[in-house]
Amino acid sequence: MIENAVRDGELAISAISFWEIALLIAKGRMRRPHSVRELRQLLLGLGMTELPVTGEIAISAGELENLHGDPADRFIAATALAYDATLMTADERLLRWRNSLRRQNAGV
Repeated sequence: MIENAVRDGELAISAISFWEIALLIAKGRMRRPHSVRELRQLLLGLGMTELPVTGEIAISAGELENLHGDPADRFIAATALAYDATLMTADERLLRWRNSLRRQNAGV
């Protein structure tokens, strides 16, 4: 799925994901060989598109029903919905969330 998306120029990441990665690194819960800035440049250089968080997405993130309160997950889900994208995640809470959002389990 990822290879097809890269080939077709359709692989994207929510801008808020970089915020989440930075927080995880700062908390010592994630280690990367690159800084978050370097990781971002690497991914964008490989052709990944960065999806901005707009005011409309921020409002939608606050209005999502039955989704837990993690702000990053709410923004990521709202971004995927706004761009009609398939969300690739290993987060069990997002995978179990009852919503029409298309999801792909990244842990498989």
